[in-house]
Amino acid sequence: MANVPFSRKLWNSKKIPALGLGTNAGFLYDPELTEHAVAAAIDIGYRLFDCSPIYMNEKNIGKAIQAKIYEKVVKRKDLFIVTKFWITNHKSMNVSDSLTSSLKALKLDYVDLFLMTWPFSHSNDVDYTNVWIEMENCIHKKMTKSIGVCNFNLEQLTRLQQFATIKPAVIQVECHINLNQTELRDYCKRNEIILMGYTPFGDVHEATDGPYSEWRTSEQVTLDAPEMKAIAEKYKKTVYQVALRYLTQIGVVPIPKSCSLMHIESNIEIFDFQLTQEEILIIDRLDCNKRIHTANQYRAHDYYPFY
Repeated sequence: MANVPFSRKLWNSKKIPALGLGTNAGFLYDPELTEHAVAAAIDIGYRLFDCSPIYMNEKNIGKAIQAKIYEKVVKRKDLFIVTKFWITNHKSMNVSDSLTSSLKALKLDYVDLFLMTWPFSHSNDVDYTNVWIEMENCIHKKMTKSIGVCNFNLEQLTRLQQFATIKPAVIQVECHINLNQTELRDYCKRNEIILMGYTPFGDVHEATDGPYSEWRTSEQVTLDAPEMKAIAEKYKKTVYQVALRYLTQIGVVPIPKSCSLMHIESNIEIFDFQLTQEEILIIDRLDCNKRIHTANQYRAHDYYPFY
């Protein structure tokens, strides 16, 4: 099986794979499941791994990465490792301290991308532009190659762009066939920002009363739409594979999460077919601005993004 291609380029000329593995599936279960999943994914051909200390499994991910480097399956430069810091770490020194802890857990000297998870802080007393200064310092300290944000709306991203000395390389947001982020994608294309999409299938396997369930709704993405089924049948693919291929073809880097070897293998098998422009337009029409991850408990915060 071929490796995921490094087919996208950041504004700073760093390359990023067209597809990654989200690692926040294992934290709902046993972190060792994530360790095995990451090791298997590297063997299969994944090179981008989306991590966070809030998933409580970075030590296990680090073990998997180091094992595969030791086995000479990959070199460090072959991988694109992403981590983030949580809303409790928006205060000055906490940003670099969070990255230091992640690097220690992952057993790495640097990450390829460091992300601010939300524009608001838990205490609601920190402007995200001040947080960005600390993130820029992490680049100066060679702790990360690139920096970016998650869950910003267009107005917030525009404001950050105007303020930043080092502009964001990536914005990570929820993105799927019912929320294809057209306006944000257009802005990112004009400004050389890569849009990375989490929840590409919706939370189809997560219980609505599970960990962090207050961050999302019970809504589900319409992967079983007749249009999706027809396209999947044409290419002898699953609707999940069609959804991922759609995202890659409209310029999104999807990061589906899974600890299932069967699903990890299936998700990478999307580069052997191409949707037609007509099929892209058909799927475009499934967009209805349906958001799964709402973080409604922070709606009163100054920088809540989803009004």
